[in-house]
Amino acid sequence: MENFSLYAFALVAIIVVFLVVKKMTSCLIKAVVALVVLAALAYIYYAYYYTAAQ
Repeated sequence: MENFSLYAFALVAIIVVFLVVKKMTSCLIKAVVALVVLAALAYIYYAYYYTAAQ
């Protein structure tokens, strides 16, 4: 019975780690996409508006 509880605990731990990594990855992907969009907007501002004003 001791082995069964160990395997059950390991299974629960694996599931929890999978869910945590999935949430972190989702958040990380959203952050990377936001940074890419922000960089693109900064480039557009610099390329069209900032240089045209000078």
